[in-house]
Amino acid sequence: MECRPLIGLRNPKIIIIGKFQMTNVIDADVLFAPSDMGLRHLPEGPIAYGNGFSWVGIQHGNESMHGSLNLFELQARANRSINLPGRPGFAFPTTDPDWFIAGIEKHVQLFQVSTGRCETVSDEIDQEVENTLINDGIPFADGIVFGAKDLEFQTKKAGLYLWRLDQSLVRLRDDQICSNGKVILPDGDQWQMLDIDSPTQQVVRYRLDASNGTLSDAEVVLDLTGESIFPDGMVAAPDGKSVIIAFYNPNAAAYGVARQFDLESGSVICEWRTAAAPRVTCPLLMEVDDGVKLVLTTATEGMEDEMFSQHENSGCLFMGDTEFESAKCDHRLDVLSLVG
Repeated sequence: MECRPLIGLRNPKIIIIGKFQMTNVIDADVLFAPSDMGLRHLPEGPIAYGNGFSWVGIQHGNESMHGSLNLFELQARANRSINLPGRPGFAFPTTDPDWFIAGIEKHVQLFQVSTGRCETVSDEIDQEVENTLINDGIPFADGIVFGAKDLEFQTKKAGLYLWRLDQSLVRLRDDQICSNGKVILPDGDQWQMLDIDSPTQQVVRYRLDASNGTLSDAEVVLDLTGESIFPDGMVAAPDGKSVIIAFYNPNAAAYGVARQFDLESGSVICEWRTAAAPRVTCPLLMEVDDGVKLVLTTATEGMEDEMFSQHENSGCLFMGDTEFESAKCDHRLDVLSLVG
């Protein structure tokens, strides 16, 4: 996407960001402020669903052992929260709106919204190590690629996995710390995958052969190690040449950020800001009546009361303008072939 003047967008600015080139800045607005502090703890994974989008509460507090699937109706600004039997890393809508496919604790599971029924459709991940859980993922035509995280965020022991439509589970790597944002693009008869392991502060590219369950060596495409913030969730921009990355800032800051990067040059095309919410976790591009918007989730994870009092929008969901003309819907897996 060209970096054109953002006509009609609210409060566009031009700035210089560290080593990066000039960029446009857009202030996102609070879309939803959960009254339940548990829902503010770690929102992630927004994805278009129904008349709005779904998202997951990974866990409802530092000591919580469960999270939730949330269904947000955009026009009504109404959120329905459904407790899950564990901590989800992701939950994706399927071809049937009553069914989601989710990574919960250490298994991929089917979850039925109307009944709360769960059906396990994978082996257990990371069987040789302890203290890891499923984290972020992405659905595509051959299944789901997802990663895991070390709950202490210290050791390279968590896996990166391919879950196939035949319900087989292939471990692609076993050296992740906190596997997060992923983008998968067609590449001939294989796939190109962009991937983030947050503590590395890098975006790497792999060639994924889903049929054989193999990855090429990693190629660094974005090196963000000069930053004091950490890349988290990621989504492909409609131009096919750039990505939008949410950044998790563990420190106090006036605002959080999500940035659009050109993959060839590494330059920043645009920055969205979330006032008083420094821990931005995941982005979603979605089409609404007046254009394409960027939805951003933020978190209170790890915040003491004093810090939260100074960052009162933390844990809110935000929405910002974009100049994109369209947004691609995420892949939907066919639930009829999966439900037992």
